[in-house]
Amino acid sequence: MGVLFGVFVGFVGWFLVRYLVAGFYTVDQNERAVKTSFGRAERIEGKTTLEDPISETLRESERERYIFPQVRVIPPGGPYWKWPWEKVYKVSIATQTVNMAFDPENPMANQGGRMLEAVTKDQLNVGLTGQIRYRVSDRNLYAYLFGVKNPFAHIMGYFVSVLRERIATFEAPAVKAEVNIDTPVEGKIESVDELASATGISINDLRKNLRDLNEHMDRECRSSSARYGMVLDASLITGIDPPEEVESALAAINTAHNQVSSDISLAQASADQKIVQSKRAVEIETLKAQAEVEPLERMAQQLTDLKQNGAGALEAYRRNVRLSLFEQAEKVFVEVEK
Repeated sequence: MGVLFGVFVGFVGWFLVRYLVAGFYTVDQNERAVKTSFGRAERIEGKTTLEDPISETLRESERERYIFPQVRVIPPGGPYWKWPWEKVYKVSIATQTVNMAFDPENPMANQGGRMLEAVTKDQLNVGLTGQIRYRVSDRNLYAYLFGVKNPFAHIMGYFVSVLRERIATFEAPAVKAEVNIDTPVEGKIESVDELASATGISINDLRKNLRDLNEHMDRECRSSSARYGMVLDASLITGIDPPEEVESALAAINTAHNQVSSDISLAQASADQKIVQSKRAVEIETLKAQAEVEPLERMAQQLTDLKQNGAGALEAYRRNVRLSLFEQAEKVFVEVEK
């Protein structure tokens, strides 16, 4: 009996430690947790991700395909407790950074995850380098934990497909190449990039509009949280390089564009300077004319005022002016009537 009692006590102790004491858990500050009961996640009844603002970025054709239930998210803190038939899935929501060329299913792809290849609209193979910042969306943990087998691989594949499609169809905005003396300098061609876009060199167009390309990728990837439960915080494409065999030819083209751009800039600067000088000369001559006319107008006004005071006043003014002139003169010649 003593042996059986000891076995029973040992079993009870093991059960308490294994299923009761070990049932306590905590959630770190940068984590969120979801609890399942017999494999089914605790859900918010009657709520789906279509009712959440993250689904506003989905197209109408995608809304029926990406419907996920909203689950109860366990916030940071604790200790919490679970039953033996329950399981807790903890997920880190900290922002992480990865090379945009990294392939999670084949780490040796894309030159070992260093450079991503794409084809431009003029059939030029280019290498893309950059980084992606991502994190798990705590507003769609069901898609991340249970909806997609490998959400990180899906999000990387989605990003690469959108990027390659954009590279293949990218066209730079049209630039008006007008030279008009009445047009401000800001509206004229001033850089080699504008000249390159005018000639349709795709890699120069891409390099010039690198910021627009990053912003386009951010807009297109906003639906990733509703699709896969992961958020792309930002994409930073830092380099677009052509193949080595066309690098020298591209350098020669850019050198020619630089020379043309320099000549245009010098001509515009010279024309603008002449226009400014002409305007200044007109202003100076106008002021001189006004300075010459002003004393005459004042004298005319004085004579008019004297005439209004009577004929004698005007004659007295003339007499005083003549006397003042006589005082200043060294010699006076007076006409005498014969």
